[in-house]
Amino acid sequence: MAASKDSANTLFEDEQAAHWPANENSLNYIAESKARSVRSAELALKRSLDISVSATVLLILAPVLILILVLIRLESPGSPIFSQLRWGKDGKKIRIYKFRSMRSDVGDPTGVKQTVKNDPRVTRIGAFLRRTNLDEIPQLYNVLRGDMSLVGPRCHAVGMLANGVLYEELVPEYHRRHVMRPGLTGLAQMRGLRGPTDRPSKARARINADLYYVENFSFAFDLMILLGTLRSELTRGQGF
Repeated sequence: MAASKDSANTLFEDEQAAHWPANENSLNYIAESKARSVRSAELALKRSLDISVSATVLLILAPVLILILVLIRLESPGSPIFSQLRWGKDGKKIRIYKFRSMRSDVGDPTGVKQTVKNDPRVTRIGAFLRRTNLDEIPQLYNVLRGDMSLVGPRCHAVGMLANGVLYEELVPEYHRRHVMRPGLTGLAQMRGLRGPTDRPSKARARINADLYYVENFSFAFDLMILLGTLRSELTRGQGF
């Protein structure tokens, strides 16, 4: 009888326990699991958009891209495609591709020396490409292969300087921006934070925008940045 009573008590306690409120750790775990699931789904949507848009644009613009390659090569000797080592996701180094906008003999393959307004190294075709951001189109290949995304932190050259100081030294949290793939555009570009970083405050503002994006990423946020970038470029494009 004692054993039966113990069993009945245990069963009663188990049924009670099933209705007890979860402790704080359990609730946090559930919330974090849900957040991870939502983030994974949004990252999958983001990657699907990257693949569909980059593949479609590259196919549609193929004749234009070929024409640009020919014009670059006719104006100055050297490969019409420029490649450079830059920071990628998780701090890995990736090689990105752009249309060459400078003379091959004076260009900076490291990207440490930033371009300035009326830079004498820039060719005539290159000036047009930079002003219209057409020089960035080959990076859609990087997006297609997964090195980059349409939206993300700006893809910086390894060893890039801001006002003569390494970004890592200027902003201690700099590499937190590499949690996500670098983007063709991002929150900083949408806000007009472009051009040479001749002031530490301007460089910090860019990185702060990148960090804010990383912390607050969502697929809807990406769409907002894409639309904002289009509006910004159509009304006050400032590439050079």
